[in-house]
Amino acid sequence: MGHDTDPTNPAPDAPALPTPVTRAGRDGLAALLARPERAVIALDFDGTLAPIVPDPDRARAHPDAVLALAALAPKVAAVVVVTGRPAGVAVRHGGFAGVAGLDHLVVLGHYGAERWDAATATVTAPAPHPGVAAVRAELPGFLDRIGAWHGTWIEEKGRSLAVHTRRAQDPQAAFDALRGPLADLAARHGLIVEPGRMVLELRPPGMDKGVALLEYVRDLGAGSVLYAGDDLGDLPAFTALDKLRSDGLPGVLVCSGSTEVTELSDRADLVVPGPAGVVQLLGALAAHM
Repeated sequence: MGHDTDPTNPAPDAPALPTPVTRAGRDGLAALLARPERAVIALDFDGTLAPIVPDPDRARAHPDAVLALAALAPKVAAVVVVTGRPAGVAVRHGGFAGVAGLDHLVVLGHYGAERWDAATATVTAPAPHPGVAAVRAELPGFLDRIGAWHGTWIEEKGRSLAVHTRRAQDPQAAFDALRGPLADLAARHGLIVEPGRMVLELRPPGMDKGVALLEYVRDLGAGSVLYAGDDLGDLPAFTALDKLRSDGLPGVLVCSGSTEVTELSDRADLVVPGPAGVVQLLGALAAHM
C-alpha cells in the first residue's frame, strides 16, 4: 500500500486515504475527489466486499460493507456491484435490499447478463444459454468418469455452473487437472471456462466484467471510475478501465489483496488488505467527499 496523502478539504475526523502507487491511479483518485457527483464506484463481490469462504452459500458481505456503501453512494454518480454470481444471490448475501442510501445501487450479476436495480427491486435478464442446461445434465457423470478428486463439488448458479476444488485434498492439483477437460466439455456446448480462486466456472461467452463495466460507464456518462476486484475474473474489468483511461477517462484500479492471485496486484494502482481494506477505503472516500 502507498503512504497517506493530505486531500484538499477533508472532514475534520476523516481517515487518511492511501496514495496509489501509479501516476494514473493518483490522477484518477484526484478526479474522483474533485467531481464525486460524476464518479462510478464499481466493485466485485466475493473476495472484495465479502471474504472468501469454503462454501459460497455462506459468503456474506463484510459486516461494515453496507454501512460504508450507504455513506458513499449518495455522494457519487453510481455504485455498481459487478459479480459472477446471480444478481439476486449477491443482493441477498450482501444485504443490499431496502437500505437507506442505497436507493440507486445496481448489481450486475452473471458478469452483466443480469441486472438488479434497488430502485425497482427487480432483476432483468435475457433467456439462459441452452448450453448451460446440457452441461448441467452431463457434468456429474463427466467428473466421475475422469476421476475427479474427493472434495470437488459443483455449484449451481442458474446461468452457469462452477466446479470448486477448495475442499479437495490438493486443491491446486485438482484445479490444474480439471481445467483442460472442463474447457473441452464447455466448448462442446458453446460455453467457456472462467478460472478463479480454486474454482472453474462454465458459462456462456460474450459477456465478462469488462464488457459489463464499459457498457455501464459509457451509458451513464461517468467522469471517473474506481474498480475494485480480487480474482482472475476481474482482469477484464481492469483491462476495460485501462481502455477508458487511454480514452481520457480517469480511473483507479484497486486490488483486494490475496496470496492466491497476484495478477491483479501486479496491475493495480492500489492494493488493500482484502474486504476489510476495501471497506476501509470506501469509508475514507465517503469522508473525503
